Amino acid sequence: MRRLWTSFRTRLIVGAALWIIAGLTVSGFLLSELFKAHVTQQFDDELHGHAAELAVLVGVAPDGKLFLHRRLSDPRFLPKESGFYWRVEAPGGQAIASPSLAGRTLPLTGPPPDTGVERHVFVAGPSGRLRLVERSVAAAHGPPLRLGIGVDQRLLDEVLGRFNWTLFLSLAIVASGLIVAAMLQVWFGLRPLTRMRHALSAVRMGQASRLPEDLPSEVRPLAKDLNALLEGNLEMLRRARTQAGNLAHALKTPLAILTDEAERLAAAGQREAADVIELQCERMRRQIDYQIARARAAALKRSPGLAADIRTTLEPVMAAMSRLHGRRDVAFSVGYDAEARVAVDAQDLGEILGNVLDNAGKWARTRVDVSVRRHGDSAEIIVDDDGPGLPPESYEHVFGLGERLDEHIAGHGLGLSIVRDLVGLYGGHVALDAAPLGGLRLILTLPAIDA
Repeated sequence: MRRLWTSFRTRLIVGAALWIIAGLTVSGFLLSELFKAHVTQQFDDELHGHAAELAVLVGVAPDGKLFLHRRLSDPRFLPKESGFYWRVEAPGGQAIASPSLAGRTLPLTGPPPDTGVERHVFVAGPSGRLRLVERSVAAAHGPPLRLGIGVDQRLLDEVLGRFNWTLFLSLAIVASGLIVAAMLQVWFGLRPLTRMRHALSAVRMGQASRLPEDLPSEVRPLAKDLNALLEGNLEMLRRARTQAGNLAHALKTPLAILTDEAERLAAAGQREAADVIELQCERMRRQIDYQIARARAAALKRSPGLAADIRTTLEPVMAAMSRLHGRRDVAFSVGYDAEARVAVDAQDLGEILGNVLDNAGKWARTRVDVSVRRHGDSAEIIVDDDGPGLPPESYEHVFGLGERLDEHIAGHGLGLSIVRDLVGLYGGHVALDAAPLGGLRLILTLPAIDA
């Protein structure tokens, strides 16, 4: 849930939805109350009109009986228990009532209202709670008559209920439409950020070197600043590479002179002194190669856009190793369980694979098998050989700088040490195990990048 609220899109949509629902809820309540007041007033006005009509139509016969000159104009007072009722009472107990009462009584309780005054009350009627209007009407001969005319509250509630249900459905449809419109607005408004995220992903995977700047004015300054940062970082890396190359050249030139001097000493018969110089020169050369490779990888790992395709990098290395060790009839094969790109500089990946495959080719009797597979957020490159293998207690020993288990095998004992350091700098790791072929298995695990 907490992760969900870190999304701008979720915040904007939920905020808009809450405001829409709250606004329409308040609007619906106000509309319902206004309609209720309007309908109630309409019912009261209608009762007032019927009461005025009834007051005109009622009369008293010479024998004291009450009668109507004609029926009320509203036919709803005729059906039984229609919800519309009237009753007229004389002080002497004489009364007449609407046919809708069907012999039942309409309670007119309490003292009669003053002449010319209407009283609005609620009473229990024949079919439920009744909204009643009472008034006193002067008779031609005798005391005033008391009349009451009422309507069931149920009828008013039914009108209000139908209106409220229609209002609820209408507001729900409006709310749904507004929320969908808000979602579309948020989606459209955040499209530049989505485009920027895809552009950054392309830079991270090495598919682009800069971000597009044809963005809205609110986002364009950010894209420009990021492009300036990328360009500055690339320039710094270019200078670092140049300086590393210059340093290597500056150091290796004196070493070459010392090596040449050692050969001259050996030719002059000073073999022991020449061997000492050659040994120290070789150690210095290994240290220079190791430290420069390590420094270069350390600088590159902080650079955005690092990406290398394993197949593209591995194929030429496999071809070179096949030619190099083909004279010993060592065959190299590769299988891809999945295509993978890794967050490693292509040149460094080539150096890592070259050292690993060269080491496997030197120890293999007839074959070296390579397999590539994807495992979650990592890519694994597995190299198996059919050589003599290693006892588990020697696994860590071979990663030491300058360590060699067999002096008869050509090399300087530098390859696997550089491999482990380079892989570690890029956030990966190297593991050794027994190979199914009988020799040694080396597993390179590197951070993968989604294509």
